[in-house]
Amino acid sequence: MKRTKFLLTCCLIAVSSLAQQQLGQRPRVKSPVVNQDGTVTFNFYDPSAQKVSVSGDFEEIRNQRLEMTKQDNGVWTVTTAPLAPELYSYSLTVDGQRFIDPANSYVNRDISTLSNIFIVSKAADDKGHLYSVNNVPHGMLSRVWYDSPTLGQQRRMTVYLPPTYDGKKRFPVMYLLHGHGGDETAWGDLGRTSQIMDNLIAEGKCVPMIVVMPNGNPTCNAAPGWWHEGMYTPDGNAFNQRGAKATMEESFMDIVNFIDSHYMTIQKRSARAVTGLSMGGGHTFGISRLYPETFDYYGLQSAAARMQRNDPKFDEQMTRLFASKPKLYWIAIGKEDFLLQMNTELRQYLDAHSYPYEYYENDGGHIWRNWRIYLTMFAQKIFK
Repeated sequence: MKRTKFLLTCCLIAVSSLAQQQLGQRPRVKSPVVNQDGTVTFNFYDPSAQKVSVSGDFEEIRNQRLEMTKQDNGVWTVTTAPLAPELYSYSLTVDGQRFIDPANSYVNRDISTLSNIFIVSKAADDKGHLYSVNNVPHGMLSRVWYDSPTLGQQRRMTVYLPPTYDGKKRFPVMYLLHGHGGDETAWGDLGRTSQIMDNLIAEGKCVPMIVVMPNGNPTCNAAPGWWHEGMYTPDGNAFNQRGAKATMEESFMDIVNFIDSHYMTIQKRSARAVTGLSMGGGHTFGISRLYPETFDYYGLQSAAARMQRNDPKFDEQMTRLFASKPKLYWIAIGKEDFLLQMNTELRQYLDAHSYPYEYYENDGGHIWRNWRIYLTMFAQKIFK
């Protein structure tokens, strides 16, 4: 019996020693590695995998995959061509299955899709630098609950306070609205709002301002997992079948009233701006018509700006809006954006009525890369 126990103990020690040796031999994988020339190297350890590739929003491989090569130590690797300064997202495909990179802890959620992110920056004036956390004074980003009497809900939003906010001086406010499937976290996480605002303010390129990022889904009180419906799977259409007591546009003044009553704001039209992407651009379009004398600056980013030509009130609302002479009515969209035609029709309507507006068109489609650019541009145009 003692001999059996001794042999069993020896076997366990041997197995443990072998496991430790194998563990010690496992290579330490760093991924991604942003190289000095702007190329990026991805590494992934899986000696049993048969095929591994990288997919991302890099211009060079959009809608394609970079095939990785397996090394003798079981590490798969690939290096991109030089990438332009930018924030990029990517994922891995391992034997047909999509994975986030286990060596990269920086992950963003877009609706229900998780992707890794990294930043390429080559100079202090490029987009990568603008989207990075730099050694500048930082504002405060908070998740805030507020009551919406119009919707009959307690709702959640994100509020950015500039670095110089001290509760004494008053500041202008930009209301920043997300798109379909997004929530109050979208602009902060995917849009890099606090990084962009910190850097623009530090460089003196924009006026210090409060930025309010509400949840634009009237049937959802907050981001998935942050309200009483629990950890449901987000799909962009959650609980729409329930209907809502009012639209986002109709309930919008609940947000404005809360912000004005809880923060040091300049409570004038000239100190209020509203802008949004896609669905949020459509919300901005509606808000401009419902409250034409509340905001002085409007920014439609890749906007779902559906003109209600069969509604006799539409022309009346647009006439009232532009008769009030807003300081800025700005439209921005990419050349490959699927909403380009809708925005073209809006511009044709504005031109036909001689309504003044500014227009910006760039490359690309309905993507966060463009919306970060539009936010950067719009923030520098307002409150001057």
